[in-house]
Amino acid sequence: MSKQKSALIIGASRGLGLAIVQELLERGWKVTGTVRDEKRTQVHALAEQHQEHLEIEHVDITETNQIAALKNRLSGRNFDLLFVNAGITNERYETIGEVSTEEFVHVMVTNSLSPMRVVEQFTENVRLGGTVGIMSSGQGSVADNEKGEFEVYRASKAALNMLMRSFAARRGKDYALLLLAPGWVKTDMGGSNAKFTIEEVIHDIVDTILAQEGGRGLQYLDRFGKTVRW
Repeated sequence: MSKQKSALIIGASRGLGLAIVQELLERGWKVTGTVRDEKRTQVHALAEQHQEHLEIEHVDITETNQIAALKNRLSGRNFDLLFVNAGITNERYETIGEVSTEEFVHVMVTNSLSPMRVVEQFTENVRLGGTVGIMSSGQGSVADNEKGEFEVYRASKAALNMLMRSFAARRGKDYALLLLAPGWVKTDMGGSNAKFTIEEVIHDIVDTILAQEGGRGLQYLDRFGKTVRW
């Protein structure tokens, strides 16, 4: 009988993070999912239904002391998958000339710096040959940016992609590394005008994440496993 697979999902309280947790549970995985604070969320209700297979941890990844504390609590734990689901955006039409310094820093720290801090700290908790992934975006593609909009968000995801590529140059020989572009999905951040519901995309998203197992190096893929242009 094969060993039960395990995953650490950073940012599991709602939206795509929550959906990834739920899909993995349905596929027989054991999951540790994180939330930012003590507030009750949908993942807490899910944990009550899957007490033996889902545990909840707390971390705000923009706080380095909280990352360190989580690292200490998970010392000695090994996972088959680490996936970081974190992201915010500013106003869609706000240009780089209009955004405040404070808002720019907030978006960049949340979307670029903080996920990479998690990757740097927790990759050693992933077994060799396992998968380390981050939720990126097609809007992080420089080559595909033909209409602008979401300028700061785009910049933050492009920065994330570059940082992950640098990480891959150092660690890509040991792990399957993934930058995932899920498409425009109806979430709190994606909004009600998005093209797809979570239910329409989550099976493909998880299929693509799990298909990376055993690989080496970095892939920038959409939810169908198709390469996104850098």
